[in-house]
Amino acid sequence: MQRILLRSGKSPYDVVPVEEALHRDVFATNSGNLIFSDAAHKILETPDTEVVSNGIRTDVAAAARINAEYDAFVVPLANAFRPSFEPQLKRLTRLIGKLRIPVVVMGVGAQTGLNYDPARLKPIEPAVREFVSAVLDRSASIGVRGEFTEKYLKDMGFRDVEVIGCPSLFLYGKELAVSKRQPELTGDSRIAVNGSHSAVRSQGLDRIIRRAHEHYPHLRFVGQNLSDARQLHWRDLSDPNSRVTAMPTHPDHPMYGEDKVRVYVDPITWIDDLRGFDFSFGSRIHGNIAALLAGTPATVLCGDSRTLELCRYFGIPHRRIDQLSEDPEATDPARLYEEADLSELTGGHQERFERFTAFLDRNGLRNTFTHGDGGAAFDERMRALSFPAGIRPWNDTDIASLTPRFGWLHSRIAELAVDNAKLKRELKRSARPAAEPPPPTSVYRKARRVVGRPIRRALKSGR
Repeated sequence: MQRILLRSGKSPYDVVPVEEALHRDVFATNSGNLIFSDAAHKILETPDTEVVSNGIRTDVAAAARINAEYDAFVVPLANAFRPSFEPQLKRLTRLIGKLRIPVVVMGVGAQTGLNYDPARLKPIEPAVREFVSAVLDRSASIGVRGEFTEKYLKDMGFRDVEVIGCPSLFLYGKELAVSKRQPELTGDSRIAVNGSHSAVRSQGLDRIIRRAHEHYPHLRFVGQNLSDARQLHWRDLSDPNSRVTAMPTHPDHPMYGEDKVRVYVDPITWIDDLRGFDFSFGSRIHGNIAALLAGTPATVLCGDSRTLELCRYFGIPHRRIDQLSEDPEATDPARLYEEADLSELTGGHQERFERFTAFLDRNGLRNTFTHGDGGAAFDERMRALSFPAGIRPWNDTDIASLTPRFGWLHSRIAELAVDNAKLKRELKRSARPAAEPPPPTSVYRKARRVVGRPIRRALKSGR
């Protein structure tokens, strides 16, 4: 039995209550991450292969255990080559450097502007170079999302680079049935829209959403950020994203009050809900991939290289945000639907799937579509589980809506009380007699220093 450690927030089979999922951040700040990690899990799970989630943790100290317990470490990534991800990339490199098992990266991407200019990535080039070198020392090649990332790495001198897209669109193997079920969109059409805070704040997506909201009564916004989910479930406005009041996940937005917003903790419920929609559009690549997996046509409004290169590779209908006309009709969902050409997406899917499985073969990984049951056991197991529904705006004031939230808070308070008692016991054990001052590193002295300073300041101000 081959055992694979998969970098993912959670196993697809883990049913996590909403409150716990948000507390643990099981999707690593963006629920789109779970779409490609769940797909990778399904693809790699065969009768003689066990796939285990690492809970997204990068524990360098666990390298020896990983070497002993697993046969490969598989790392699905998205836009990991970006300045804000550099600390995590370096930590991942340190872990990989200690591994003696194969390490396979599938679908990593570099993020820059729509002009594909890599200048902004120059400061992180040493970190990227170290990461890719460490991976290629342990695999036959590295799988990247698209053309820009391929050129970016090849310009650094790396040759074993393969464009494979993202595992998410291979959730159903070589099958991808997407079609326009309606001849045109009307006021009765069900339309899903998605977008990031940056696209809403600075790329004009707020105007597009506002106009669609005015003309399509059955419009629904699907958020993906952890902050979006916390705004819906807790009305939590502590995150800096809460300053973007034009985001439909904000409690002040009219779509929030109309219950026209969702965030999903599990891809299976996300995809299932989108089966009932006629069209999806917006700036979120995995928000629209979820629609395509549901068989629903979608158009991506690309705002950076990470979305553009993936759309180009897969033939996903897309428009560049910087080239959108000021004419509001140009971004009307009905126009986008009419202009969406799905032929390249569906017509070239089998060839792209074969390229993806060839990449897995070269890296010693079996897949369920070639070496298993095509994911039938995975799908059956998933359907037997009861996952939480999409998170809705908290507009209710009845006891039924309050009970689960306060019940979870009560349990958390109980857990914190236990932790607090444990810390007190540790402080007591670490305390020394007054005649023998505690060493600088003791917990007691640290606690006294932290608590004592504000007390001394308060005493001085009261004199």
